[in-house]
Amino acid sequence: MKAIRRFTVRPVLPEPLRPLSDLARNLRWSWHTETRELFESVDPGRWSGDPVQLLGSVPPARLAELAEDQDFLRRLRTAAEELQTYVGGDRWYQEQSAELPAAIAYFSPEFGITAALPQYSGGLGILAGDHLKAASDLGVPLIGVGLLYRHGYFRQSLSRDGWQQEHYPVLDPNELPLSLLRDADGTPSQVALALPHGRSLRAHIWLAQVGRVPLLLLDSDVEENALGERDVTDRLYGGGSEHRLLQEMLLGIGGVRAVRMYCASTGHAAPEVFHTNEGHAGFLGLERIRELCEGGLDFDAGLESVRAGTVFTTHTPVPAGIDRFDRELVAQHFGEGAELPGIDLGRVLQLGMETYSGGEPNVFNMAVMGLRLGQRANGVSTLHGRVSREMFAGLWPGFDPEEVPIGSVTNGVHAPTWVAPEVFRLGARQIGAERTQHALSVGGSERWDAVADIADRDVWELRRTLRAQLVDEVRGRLRASWLQRGSGTAELGWIDSVLDPDVLTIGFARRVPSYKRLTLMLRDRDRLMELLLHPERPVQFVIAGKSHPADDGGKRLIQELVHFADDPRVRHRIVFLPDYGMAMAQKLYPGCDVWLNNPLRPLEACGTSGMKAALNGCLNLSVLDGWWDEWYEPDFGWAIPTADGSAMDDERRDDLEAGALYDLLEQRIAPRFYEHGQEGLPDRWIEMVRRTLASLGPKLLAGRMVREYVERLYAPAARAHRALDADAARELATWKARIRGAWPQVVVDHVEAAAPAVAAPAGRSGGSTAELGATLALRVRVRLGALGPDDVEVQAVTGRVDSEDRITDAHTTALKPTGGPDLEGRWVYEGPLALDRTGPFGYTVRILPAHRLLAVGAELGLLAVPSEATGEAAGVLMR
Repeated sequence: MKAIRRFTVRPVLPEPLRPLSDLARNLRWSWHTETRELFESVDPGRWSGDPVQLLGSVPPARLAELAEDQDFLRRLRTAAEELQTYVGGDRWYQEQSAELPAAIAYFSPEFGITAALPQYSGGLGILAGDHLKAASDLGVPLIGVGLLYRHGYFRQSLSRDGWQQEHYPVLDPNELPLSLLRDADGTPSQVALALPHGRSLRAHIWLAQVGRVPLLLLDSDVEENALGERDVTDRLYGGGSEHRLLQEMLLGIGGVRAVRMYCASTGHAAPEVFHTNEGHAGFLGLERIRELCEGGLDFDAGLESVRAGTVFTTHTPVPAGIDRFDRELVAQHFGEGAELPGIDLGRVLQLGMETYSGGEPNVFNMAVMGLRLGQRANGVSTLHGRVSREMFAGLWPGFDPEEVPIGSVTNGVHAPTWVAPEVFRLGARQIGAERTQHALSVGGSERWDAVADIADRDVWELRRTLRAQLVDEVRGRLRASWLQRGSGTAELGWIDSVLDPDVLTIGFARRVPSYKRLTLMLRDRDRLMELLLHPERPVQFVIAGKSHPADDGGKRLIQELVHFADDPRVRHRIVFLPDYGMAMAQKLYPGCDVWLNNPLRPLEACGTSGMKAALNGCLNLSVLDGWWDEWYEPDFGWAIPTADGSAMDDERRDDLEAGALYDLLEQRIAPRFYEHGQEGLPDRWIEMVRRTLASLGPKLLAGRMVREYVERLYAPAARAHRALDADAARELATWKARIRGAWPQVVVDHVEAAAPAVAAPAGRSGGSTAELGATLALRVRVRLGALGPDDVEVQAVTGRVDSEDRITDAHTTALKPTGGPDLEGRWVYEGPLALDRTGPFGYTVRILPAHRLLAVGAELGLLAVPSEATGEAAGVLMR
């Protein structure tokens, strides 16, 4: 029979065991080996990786026994004291001399902290979870903000025919490592959003404690909501456009209100910086503008104040990956009778307008709004930063993509979460547990260099142990999958011989959109079969991945791969494991020898799965995309050549790149793995493992990533936020309005240059010569209209020129006004221009707005450059 009501009965722990509750409620256990081992010892038979679930199922007799076990109580006291020291002591952030933000609010639609809190779908959520964990390890005062999805992301299984099937388990927050934020009188705290037609959307605030970092998760499943509003936070990335819009309004607007409530009730410092992880949370900027407007600022001044303290991170390299809503749908939810009634609806809609060439006028673009509301923006690898600058260049017309104000901070991964305990113990044996922990969380190349001192045999034994553990894991999961697909136990004896702990093991696991090319390895099936069944140098594949429930194309790719892996001839060498998630990944990454990644370049923004594998001594085999494009070296991995060229069709490109993949496996990777030296060990392979750990290890850390965010984005944003008090915000907003109004009259009127021993011009472009080391005397006449020299900067831009006179590797030099305006209102600017490089060399001049409170000169997207008739504007050619 089915229960008509469900509730959770919490255990009453004996007094000596009360610290177990605190340890279970702080998610640091998810990356702290000693705490996990303590919980496992409570009841090894019931331990499944979730302390809250464990404590709810342990028999009272076992708890009474542990309450008398002095050895267990000693370990419990040590763990509790160590957690208190970790949470309350000074760490890296507290030791910095710079004046850093008092707090940072970090918003993301998903967070992958642990499999016990399934609130993630893929890389974005895992990255957000690692960001919080690393911030905790470093002592960064972060507040995480997200949504609590009652069904999480879907669980995946396969039909008999290999088709992906989705299941949505119901999650009870009371059975998760969460606590409800409450008001002073004990009632649950609530945020509320106004909806059209007098409706409202209310949400409770659940708190997950991630080490030192609080994570606030908003939950719309509250009794005061109507049925439709209760379902707003039902599923991650579920529902239609309005459903998604309401989720993003709750995340952004409701999230700011939740932060205010949390800080008021706990005394936590108010955030000076707000970090938007992807565009989903972009509405947080509108709520902060509303707060400032209620405090007396107008919209424009509020916008400037909000921009100064906002960081926006984009994770997608393709426009199709951005959330875009119909403008009319957005209009219905803002303005009078809906949310933010005091904010002019037109200004709201303007923030998301695709005003660039090719943009759609009736679309509200969340990434565009994120860039307009954030003074600082970044991609998640060097290559992705470059792709993002090109993708969004239309928002800064006239500027070359290189000058678009989008930087990059390459992602990292939280090593204590992803490094296998066996790898940690080997490091601890070499340099000590505390130094190993520090090397994994904070970094430091001198500690990673100790890898060189580990004996070859120890490295190889570690790799075989991890591979054998993966084989056991795969067999168990594969058996469960086949039973779920309808097979009987009697017909599954073959699973006992699936995979071999002594065979070269290649891993591939990720989401399954088409650009990640799950089935590229199947391009030439005969050739793949030869690799799998090679009599002397076989390879084996472990593959996993989920397709979005609405992506039938991705599901067909999974089915195609499953059909191949079901073939009795090869099924002992290639497996597909359904329901890829954190628990599986923590076995998969360490157990593989090679991690495969073959996306369409440059569509992989970063691709952190290969980082997690590398930290366990797994070598990467990847297309030069994302982080691998940035840090690849032949010493520790392999690059799959890409078939570039605009004339290349999709089929031909995939054929060429698959062929390159097979060649690498046949000719370089498998021979090196099976090539044994005098001691019977694969010496050259082991050396590549060492180089992976020593050279890549410190770069791959989330600790390195978060330190870069602090130093390059959070600290400057906090300084800008402090500088923009109410008066400064009004001043900047007024100045910008004046600049925009006057800019059409700003003109470069004339450019001339003089240099000793310059040959006679032989044409407008590229026709002069000069000697290296000479100096041009540049003289520029400009019209500024209603503006003055204090409002602008006149620059000379120099650099190499290509065959079409485009300046590359540009360098800018500010020119100085020589006096007042002439009778026609023209100003003269002069400056020297050093000819400091040989070869084709050119220059131009330009005028930009300039103000002490601007982050970059391109901020307004305004630029004045010479016209074709201005004069000698293109430059000289040096030989």
